[in-house]
Amino acid sequence: MSNSHLFLKSGFPRAPLQNGVGRYICQLQRITLKFCKNNGSSRGMREFIEKQLIDFAKENPGTVVYVKPRRHRTPVIVAEYLNGDREWHNCRNLSKEEITQWITLMKTQNGSSSSLRLRKMWHTDMPSIQGPWTPFTLKNPASNLVIFPNEELSKPLDVEKSATEKLIELFREQRLSEGKLEENRGN
Repeated sequence: MSNSHLFLKSGFPRAPLQNGVGRYICQLQRITLKFCKNNGSSRGMREFIEKQLIDFAKENPGTVVYVKPRRHRTPVIVAEYLNGDREWHNCRNLSKEEITQWITLMKTQNGSSSSLRLRKMWHTDMPSIQGPWTPFTLKNPASNLVIFPNEELSKPLDVEKSATEKLIELFREQRLSEGKLEENRGN
């Protein structure tokens, strides 16, 4: 087992601001694109800024976008969320498409998903040794010895009429009763 969870914050899962209950609120508050104007490792970031940044800003009016040129530094994306969390991603030698994918990922997250060790809401001193329930748990073991194709298992189940068939039958009965009423009126 890994001990990497020792350095993560821990907490219980919760929906931020009850997001999605009434309407969706994008949790990405601001995003900062840091890059070098001359360095070759920032080429993808510069292409993204030149060709796709305006479209991203128009599609996401609730997200503030900062562009910060820095000399002789690796390109970085810093995302800040409504819950106060900050995430950053190193974009050294990434293409424009890869940067677009990372920004889309950051836009759809809530900030705490990758930096929070989730705890359970319950605890037990004696966990089950039987394993999880599956659809095959209570099946008859004799069904494991059946040789396929099997005619008995291939027969259609005795199912009642479908709703469409019932409606057609009711319609025919109504037509017949209307026809009898017209015959009685005629007599």
